[in-house]
Amino acid sequence: MAALIEEAGFSHAGLARRVDQLGLEHGLDLRYDKTSVTRWLRGQQPRGATPALIAEVFTRRLGRRLGAQDLGLDACAPVYAGLEFAETPTEAVDIVSSMWRKDTGPHAELRRIAFTPAGLVVPSRDWLIGRTDERVAREDPQDPAAQPARAPAAGLRTPARQLGPGGRVPLQGRRPGGPAAGRAGIRADAERPAPHPQREGRGTLRVGRGDIAAVRAVGDLFRALDHAYGGGHARQALVRYLESEAEPMLRGRYGESVGRALFGAVADLTRLAGWTSFDIAAHGLAQRYFVQALRLSQAASDRVYGGFVLVTMSRQAVHLGHGREAVQLARVAQQGVGTAAPTGVQALMHASEARGHGVLGDSRSCTGALVRAERCLQAVRPGDEQPSWARSFDEAQLAAEFALCYRDLQQWRLCAQHAEKSLRLRSPGYARSRVFSRSVLATARLGMGDVDEACAVATEALRAAAEMRSVRAVEYLRDFHRRLSPYRGSTVVRAFEEAARAAGIV
Repeated sequence: MAALIEEAGFSHAGLARRVDQLGLEHGLDLRYDKTSVTRWLRGQQPRGATPALIAEVFTRRLGRRLGAQDLGLDACAPVYAGLEFAETPTEAVDIVSSMWRKDTGPHAELRRIAFTPAGLVVPSRDWLIGRTDERVAREDPQDPAAQPARAPAAGLRTPARQLGPGGRVPLQGRRPGGPAAGRAGIRADAERPAPHPQREGRGTLRVGRGDIAAVRAVGDLFRALDHAYGGGHARQALVRYLESEAEPMLRGRYGESVGRALFGAVADLTRLAGWTSFDIAAHGLAQRYFVQALRLSQAASDRVYGGFVLVTMSRQAVHLGHGREAVQLARVAQQGVGTAAPTGVQALMHASEARGHGVLGDSRSCTGALVRAERCLQAVRPGDEQPSWARSFDEAQLAAEFALCYRDLQQWRLCAQHAEKSLRLRSPGYARSRVFSRSVLATARLGMGDVDEACAVATEALRAAAEMRSVRAVEYLRDFHRRLSPYRGSTVVRAFEEAARAAGIV
C-alpha cells in the first residue's frame, strides 16, 4: 500500500478523503482520516467493505485493476458483489445461481443489500458495447472447451475484471473447477450442486424445447400472480424454481439454438425475480437480479429483451428518485436496440425516459419523450409481432405513465385525466397497477383542492392494497398520506387515517 500511495501521489489525508467519498456513493457513512491510513500501513485491517473501497480508489487513480490483496489487505466482501457483468456464459451462470441459493436460504442477508446508483454504469455499458457470446452450447459440460471465453470487440477493453464504475472491484478468490468464487454474501458453494435426482443417469439433463416451454409457462404464471397480488406472494417460490429447475438446465446439455432459447427464458425469470424483489423493497437484491438478467439476455442473443431489462432498471431508479440514472438507462436501451425494435417496445422505452425527466422536473424533455411514446404506440397495428412481455404496455399503461409524469411535474389536472383514463382501460387482472393509478388520482384530486374526493379514491386504493403483498403499493398510499398534512383537521382526512392505521399502512 505504501508503494501505491507514493505512485498515486496521495497524501494520507487525501486517500482517507477519497475512501469516505466513495463510501458515500454506496450509502456508507465512513469517517476515516490520515490517522486511519497510518494504522492501515502499520498492519491494521479495515473492516467490512472498506478494503474493496480502498482498492477501487487506487484503481480509479492508476487506471489498472487492483484488489484488496494487491494492497496487502485481507480479501473481503466487494462493494459490487452481484453487479458483475460476467465474461462468459459459464461465469454468468455461476454468479446468478449462487444468488438463487443464497436467496432461498434461511438468512435474509441478500435482501438487505443496498442499492447503489454507481453499480448501474458498468453493466449497461458492457451490454451496449459487448458482443453476443460466440457459443453457449454445452454438448459435453465436462469439456472446458464447451464454454470458450467471449472475444472482446476490437479496441474495446471489456473483461469484467478490468472494468468497473471507475474500475470494478475484482472477484475475491477462485473456486476450483469454476471461474467465479466468493462474492459479498453471494459466495458460490465450494462444490457444484449435486445432480437433480431425476436427472442422473448420464449425470446431466438433456434440455429440449419442452423444457424451455415449461420455463416460459412458469414465467407467465408468476407474472399473473405478481400483477394480481404483489411480488411478496410468490417471490420465494419463483427463486426456488430457478434454483431447483433452471440451474440444472443451464448446467445440462444443449445445442446452440436450444441454449440461446434457454438463456432467454431464464433471463426472463431472473428479471421477474428482480421485479418481485423490487416490489417488496429489496432494492439492492433487485438491482443485482436485473444485472444478471441483462447478462443472460446477452447469452441468449436477445438484444431487444436486454433493452427491456434496462428499462426495468430505469423504472427502479425512478422509484428511488435517481432521475439522471433513469434517463441514462432508458437512452442506453434505445441506443442498443435501435429503430429496428417493434414499435411497442420503442414506446415502452420512450415512456421510461419520460419518467426520469419527470423526476428531474424537466417538463420539456418529459413531454417530448411522452409524445414519442404515444406516437410509437399509435403506430402498433393489430397483428404486428410484439414480444410477449411488451404486450402489457398498452394504452392503459401509457396513460398511467402520463399520469405519473404529470404527478411528478405537479400538473394536477392532466395527472387526474390520465389516471382516470388508465383506470377505465385497465383490466381487473392488473390489480396492483390499479392501486397505483387510484393513489395517483387521489394525489391529483388533492392537488386540485378536492380533499373529500381525494380521500374517497385513496380509501378504495387502501382496500385493494390490503389484499396484496406489495411494499410499492403501500408506499404510494403513504406518499398520499404525507400530502394530507395540511388538512389533518378535516373529518374525512381523520377517517382515512383511521382506516390506514387499521390496515397497517401508516
